[in-house]
Amino acid sequence: MPFVSEIQRQSDFNHFPSTTPIVIDNGASAFRIGWAGESDPRVIFRNIVQRPRHKATGETVTIVGDHDPSLMKYFDCTRSGPRSAFDGNVVYQFEIMEYVLDFGFDRLGASGAEIDHPVLITECVCNPVQSRSKMAELLFETYGVPSIAFGVDAAFSYLYNQQLGICDKDGLAICPGFTASHVIPFIDGEPVYKGCCRTNIGGYHVTDSLKQLLSLKYPHHMARFTWEKVEDLKMEHCYIASDYALEAQLFQKGTKEAEEKTRCWQLPWIPPPTEEPPSEEEIARKAAIKEKQGQRLREMAEAKRSSRINELENEVRGLEFLLHQLVQVAEDDIPSFLSETGYISKQEIESALTKATQSLRKAKGEPKDEQAENEDHADAINEKFHLINVPDDVLSPEQLKEKRRQLFLKTTSEGRQRAKQKRYEIELERERRNQLDEERRMENPELYLEELRVKYKELSEKVEQRKRLKTNGGHTNGHNVSGGVGRGERLNAAQRERMRLLTTAAFDRGKGEDTFGARDEDWQLYKLMSKDNNDEDDEGPDEDEAELVRLSSRLQDIDPTFVPKSDVQTTEMPKFRPLTKEDFQIVMGVERFRCPEILFHPNWIGVDQTGLDEMTGVSLRRLPSYSDDIAERLTNSILITGGSCLFPGIRERLEAGIRMIRPCGSPIRVVRALDPILDAWRGASVYAAASQFTTQTFSRLDYYEKGEDWLRRYQLRYSL
Repeated sequence: MPFVSEIQRQSDFNHFPSTTPIVIDNGASAFRIGWAGESDPRVIFRNIVQRPRHKATGETVTIVGDHDPSLMKYFDCTRSGPRSAFDGNVVYQFEIMEYVLDFGFDRLGASGAEIDHPVLITECVCNPVQSRSKMAELLFETYGVPSIAFGVDAAFSYLYNQQLGICDKDGLAICPGFTASHVIPFIDGEPVYKGCCRTNIGGYHVTDSLKQLLSLKYPHHMARFTWEKVEDLKMEHCYIASDYALEAQLFQKGTKEAEEKTRCWQLPWIPPPTEEPPSEEEIARKAAIKEKQGQRLREMAEAKRSSRINELENEVRGLEFLLHQLVQVAEDDIPSFLSETGYISKQEIESALTKATQSLRKAKGEPKDEQAENEDHADAINEKFHLINVPDDVLSPEQLKEKRRQLFLKTTSEGRQRAKQKRYEIELERERRNQLDEERRMENPELYLEELRVKYKELSEKVEQRKRLKTNGGHTNGHNVSGGVGRGERLNAAQRERMRLLTTAAFDRGKGEDTFGARDEDWQLYKLMSKDNNDEDDEGPDEDEAELVRLSSRLQDIDPTFVPKSDVQTTEMPKFRPLTKEDFQIVMGVERFRCPEILFHPNWIGVDQTGLDEMTGVSLRRLPSYSDDIAERLTNSILITGGSCLFPGIRERLEAGIRMIRPCGSPIRVVRALDPILDAWRGASVYAAASQFTTQTFSRLDYYEKGEDWLRRYQLRYSL
């Protein structure tokens, strides 16, 4: 089975005798494996498995633990994401667990089909017998392990720190783990499982909460917030506030202390290149190149013009020669002569000659007098619409149809000409008015400006009044503001009249037989409803609004202090702002202590369970032999272990929280494990190296003979 990993394989597996136990700390976050008696595990990796396909070969590979992200481009991971063998802190996916054990034994150096060493493996507190039985079956039948021992990771960590003198034999172990948190009471060095307490909150939920908060705060950088990166940010920057409310108020006020506690993560950012203004030499060089290109284009245009003039001159001489020959041809031979030339009639040749002559004059740039232009235009119109003045009785049906088409086209053309002339006259009138306005302004600038302002104010009020009437049909709410209640107030007068006619017709004709349309006067209703003369909503552009825009533009030109009203201003497009270094900064303020706070308030993320400080009181009350003396001895030695106890301030916060639920004057001492992450494996390593370790294991023969019921009663003794 091919593995993809950066972990090097050990080479001294065969140097250890078969009596040396293998110690496995099977945590929900990390898998640690090594030899008994050593101070550190040999192999550590994340307890996840991913099985993608290779894009080139299609082969399924197994990726266990951490991997090189640059290698993932060669694999198709769309159908296979990272999977864990744990549900909470209980192993239930033993197919995935088998991949993890295969990889762990392989990196430890095992090469054979069987593992001929005793195994000490950790499990959670009060692990279900079904999970323990499946794990024993996997180790015995798949790997051929001779004997197994199961122990609680938090108990091994407490045992290891007890041997170092950090905690006493009687005490409490608070273990905020990856997916769950536990409190285990210890009396005379042995855990009292009946007094244990568990909450389904751990480091996983803290990381997930931080990832969600950062994704909501910076949605444009969501791809940057990978699980691994958010985990690093959590362990590097998050802390436990001694008083959450006071800490939140500190950041809400924005004090200097809050600014000092704020952390900034700078994402990769490349500043845009700054464009320096070109030098005088560069400007001169570009101008010379531009002039050279312009000269070349002018030469090309002149050459093309000369060629065009030559072609037109040859065409004019050819047409003139053709007309000269046509005069000398007999009348009977004209059709045959024209068929050889490609023309139909003498008029067509003359028309072609006229067009060629005009094109030649245009190409040479000769001026054309207005009379000749009008005559040419009239001749062109008469030639284009030659059937209009011909009587209908001398035309065939096809020619009559063509005559009607030419008449329609001529009318349309004349209409366009009239519209063009009208626009020209309007433009002249506008220029004349502007000239008069300028003369008035030069005579008395102050009076002219005051008149413009008064006219602008009156016209703007008139336009606003008309808009209000269009909105509510002439009804207001007493403050010259549209009421806007009901459809009737949103209709104008013409629309309300149409609705009244429709309602009346429906009411009058709705009784009995429908006879609407039988009388001629009934059809007058449609004529009334189709009137658009008084419908202001269907009108074109309002002249008042156009004049208002003109006045606004004029006032802006001559009065720098003039500010037009917002309703007549044109909305500007938002300007593009170039990205800066600050746009690629991730600022962590309240997120630093808000996310770890869920360890003490699980209900913030919808988990209706107690926090770490309250779990201590619950665990004490569950003790079978509870007394004040035992409670004081236990609270005098509280050990916190596990990866989630590395947050700064958690020890002080736990001590303050436990002091609130204990009687006044009770001794409370909270200490942190020497190494909260590796102490569980180290305690198990010391335990497995003891000479009496074999008395706490059970062999493969015991498993086959006694079965699952014996595993239910199996319990490891920690004080040998």
